[in-house]
Amino acid sequence: MNFPEGFLWGTATASYQVEGAVNEDGRGPSIWDTFSHAPGRVYRGDTGDIACDQYHRLKGDLDLMAEFGIKAYRFSVAWPRIQPEGSGPVNQKGLDYYRRLVEGLHERGIEPMLTLYHWDLPQPLEDRGGWTSRETSERFAEYTGIVYGSLADSVRFWVTLNEPWVSSWLGYGVGVHAPGYRSISKALAATHHLLLGHGLAMQEMRSRGNSGVHNQLGITLNLSPVRPSRDREPDREAARRVDGQANRLYLDPIFRGSYPEDILDHYSSENDFSFVRDGDLKTISSPIDFLGVNYYMRHMVREDAAGTDDVFSSARVRVVIPHGAEKTAMGWPIEPEGLTELLLRLDREYMKLPIYITENGCALNDYVDPEGCVNDEERIAYLEAHLRAAHEAMAGGVDLRGYFAWSLLDNFEWAEGYSKRFGIVYVDYPTQRRIPKTSARWYAGVIGRNGLED
Repeated sequence: MNFPEGFLWGTATASYQVEGAVNEDGRGPSIWDTFSHAPGRVYRGDTGDIACDQYHRLKGDLDLMAEFGIKAYRFSVAWPRIQPEGSGPVNQKGLDYYRRLVEGLHERGIEPMLTLYHWDLPQPLEDRGGWTSRETSERFAEYTGIVYGSLADSVRFWVTLNEPWVSSWLGYGVGVHAPGYRSISKALAATHHLLLGHGLAMQEMRSRGNSGVHNQLGITLNLSPVRPSRDREPDREAARRVDGQANRLYLDPIFRGSYPEDILDHYSSENDFSFVRDGDLKTISSPIDFLGVNYYMRHMVREDAAGTDDVFSSARVRVVIPHGAEKTAMGWPIEPEGLTELLLRLDREYMKLPIYITENGCALNDYVDPEGCVNDEERIAYLEAHLRAAHEAMAGGVDLRGYFAWSLLDNFEWAEGYSKRFGIVYVDYPTQRRIPKTSARWYAGVIGRNGLED
């Protein structure tokens, strides 16, 4: 089962999850520094203060990727390293670190894919309203110009935002992520200003040249097919609401220049959407060169007038785990066929652009055995099944250009702290020793043959 020549085989991380060094070389505080240090917010009180210490162990992690033949590395820039206040003077030491990272990748023949925002908003901006404020969209465009101006010559792939749904709904809507608010109105305002920030950042990068020729610009969305748990009209309507909140609320403005009317109607009784100004949707729908897709699961839902499911409570639904479904350590159902369904839908309903699977992976209860090995055969089965699903979508006409396994390293898993392991490389946190798992060696074989064995 071969993939096209030049297919980009990669892996990924995010700055706050792996870097550590939160108080070094001029870095300012982010909302995740604040959130993780607040009692009761993160499992066992874990923080990203040290994380995987990649800031100090960069060379070793780059060498690990080279050892396994990784072709591309998706990383994120920590905005507080570049502008500790979220605006104003540039911290040159922060830019120098990412320059070293990019140069180290090129020295090893690894393609960089840079994500400008993976959830670590500078705390001073949050103090002024965060993503509920239009100012943050404007500051994000300025920050984008700084990073792009410094690295556009050596980074080809640029992602504006990672998973704006998570930033807005988990951060501002249900409060399980930073900054920890529980407000539907804040979640809706954050959604709009994140998307506006994306559009302004696209315009900023386009204005500087190279884009669309040398550089490819896009955004990464976490998307999930949604289906009703029963063949009942109320459940079908519930599925449509979840699809609207989780998928169409982001896809429609980016690709169609409008918000889905049914979702506006659903939330209009308590929200006036006055934060949407004339011209905003034209900015948000600025053309992109590719779409990044993060896929982890499908959603099966049923109507629940009380809205007892926390994440989708505002949609008045309850999420149902399919009977007999295999689950990851996160409790997420394993349904690789959902990836085929999703990719085909994007191709047929929204756009004919190149797509990169910018995250896909699973958390397992990994451990080091007495021989010093980490045998994660379940992860191999997970990754292989999803790669086969991706290949099936390509056979259906989808222009899929690359796949990034999440994640290179076990790391700080947000509200779950260090209790969940997604990496293909095991991290022994007390010693920071890296132990490649069986899946890392399997993935090296996939990359080496550019495909899967029958």
